Amino acid sequence: MKRTFDELIAEAEAVSVAGWDFSWLDGRGTEERPSWGYQRLLRGRLAQVTSALDIQTGGGEVLAGAGPFPPTMAATESWPPNFALATQLLHPLGVVVIAAAEPPLPFADAAFDLVTSRHPANLWWDEIARVLKPGGTYFAQHIGPASVQELIEYFGRPQPEALTHEQLRPEAVGAQAAEAGLDVVDLRHERLRIEFFDVGAAIYFLRKVIWAIPGFTVAEYRDRLLRLHQQIEAEGPFVTHTSRVLIEAHKPA
Repeated sequence: MKRTFDELIAEAEAVSVAGWDFSWLDGRGTEERPSWGYQRLLRGRLAQVTSALDIQTGGGEVLAGAGPFPPTMAATESWPPNFALATQLLHPLGVVVIAAAEPPLPFADAAFDLVTSRHPANLWWDEIARVLKPGGTYFAQHIGPASVQELIEYFGRPQPEALTHEQLRPEAVGAQAAEAGLDVVDLRHERLRIEFFDVGAAIYFLRKVIWAIPGFTVAEYRDRLLRLHQQIEAEGPFVTHTSRVLIEAHKPA
């Protein structure tokens, strides 16, 4: 039995959006994953070092699945709901989780063999280079340019600067790393398909990915959400696209 528009929005508004576990969308939406398999690659790199730092770890879900960890393993997170989740998930695995909202990172110079991040919101390149040991590696998957552009435009909003800024282009990311004194050894970019099978899935996504439409509320966008619901009912899933950048860079020995 199909759920009504009101039922779908009530459900999507009630569910928690803390952390980076998107399993609530199972059966309600799909997101194509990059071909390189970030978590698998991360696991391999963690196995080769004695100290590592994961910055902006979110709820810690990706890092938790990439163990076992080196003897020294730390993570940072600034958003309180995610910090609480990451602490609960990662502390039993031997990971120290530290609140860090702005530079400098609370670590000594040359503290880590490996610095990693999945979808960092802010890139503190000088700090990344500072805490890496000579010969150490930065390995990360970044949000690429023009992510979920079709969805944002559907709601009549301009693309947020955080998603369109020239600095998100892979060439710019490589240049930023080089400017901080790192040697880029791998740089890849892929554009990926996202589908929403009902309006509740879109609401959940926009509540969770807060930089897509800053300040998003169902009340403000109810009319457009109703049109989106009717469009999906008549035409099938709403399709948008995102992009990802994989970067690996070494600090010269």
